[in-house]
Amino acid sequence: MIRIEHLGIAVRDLDQAEATWTKLLGHAPYKREEVEREGVITSFFQVGPNKIELLESTRSDGPVAKAIEKRGEGIHHVAYEVEDIRAEMVRLKAEGFQLLSDEPKLGADNKLVCFVHPKGATGVLVELTQEIR
Repeated sequence: MIRIEHLGIAVRDLDQAEATWTKLLGHAPYKREEVEREGVITSFFQVGPNKIELLESTRSDGPVAKAIEKRGEGIHHVAYEVEDIRAEMVRLKAEGFQLLSDEPKLGADNKLVCFVHPKGATGVLVELTQEIR
């Protein structure tokens, strides 16, 4: 793993959360994007070499809506940039981690993504990200 690529934050109201984080960070997000397959609208802020991703669910039964229902708003996942997502998936499986998909999926911000189940990662949902070249 190369670095923390972004922190994903689950929010109920993206407009309100963007306003809060714009005040906090001193600048506006650089992009909004819907990831229909995951049932979310995302908003990205650049913070030095890292990013903050705000996630609002577009479906009441989506993973972000369920996370908010269970734990409230807040940190949803930590995303790590990887050089080769498929090789990293093989490595993590060999180490005994449970992946939430067998193949990388198309995610937001021009990335391939795969999630590691939080039960095996001390309760933290981990996302692997690789930029699509």
